[in-house]
Amino acid sequence: METKRRKMIPEMEGPMARWYAKQRGSAPQLAAWRRQAAELAEGLAPGTAVLEVAPGPGYLSIELARLGFAVTGLDISRTFVGLASERARAEGVAVDFRHGDVADLPFPSDSFDLVVCQAAFKNFASPVTALDEIHRVLRPGGVAVILDMNRGASDADIRADVAGMGLNKFNSAFTRMALGGLRRRAYAAADVQRVAADSAFGGSAAHADGMTLEVRLTKAA
Repeated sequence: METKRRKMIPEMEGPMARWYAKQRGSAPQLAAWRRQAAELAEGLAPGTAVLEVAPGPGYLSIELARLGFAVTGLDISRTFVGLASERARAEGVAVDFRHGDVADLPFPSDSFDLVVCQAAFKNFASPVTALDEIHRVLRPGGVAVILDMNRGASDADIRADVAGMGLNKFNSAFTRMALGGLRRRAYAAADVQRVAADSAFGGSAAHADGMTLEVRLTKAA
C-alpha cells in the first residue's frame, strides 16, 4: 500500500452533505456520539483543548463541548462547517467550527491536548502529511485518536452496523452500498501502523474489531 499519497475523494458539499448530515443524526446515532464522547473524555480535565479534524456535521464535537472541553472543529467542506455551526448555536453549545485542510492546519504548534479524527482518515490524500500536521499542533504528551472503518470488516459487520442506525429502508440500502465501497479505501491495523511509523509520531497503537479501527498516537513529552 502506498502510505504517502492516495487519491482524495471529492469533498461533500451542498445536497450530498446535507443528506449525509441528516442520516448521521438519527436518535440511535446521536446516542452513539454521546457514548463515544464520554469514552474520549475519560481522564481529561475540564477546559481541555480538543481539535476534531473532519467533524462533518459536528455531532461528536458538540457532544465533547457539552462535557466542558474547549472544542475546535476543522473541515474541508464549507457546507459541513455551516451545518455544524448552525447546530451548535441551536443547541447552545460553543464549538469553533472552521474551514480548512488537515494537510495545512491553521493553528500554532502545541495548541491542543487531544486531536480526534472520526471516519475520515481513509479519505486523506496524504496520510503522512496529515499525521505530521496533527503531531505539530498537539502539545507534548498530547494524544491523537483516529476512529475509522476497518478494512477487514465483513458484509455481516456492515449490515449489523447499518441496522443500528435507525434509517429507513432506502437509506439503509444506500448506506450499506456506500460503506461497501469505502471499505476498499479503509486501512487495516497493520496498514495504519506503517503510515504512523513514517510520520512524526514514529509509531502508533492500532486495534481493529468488526467495523471499527481505533488508532492512538502520542506526542512525546
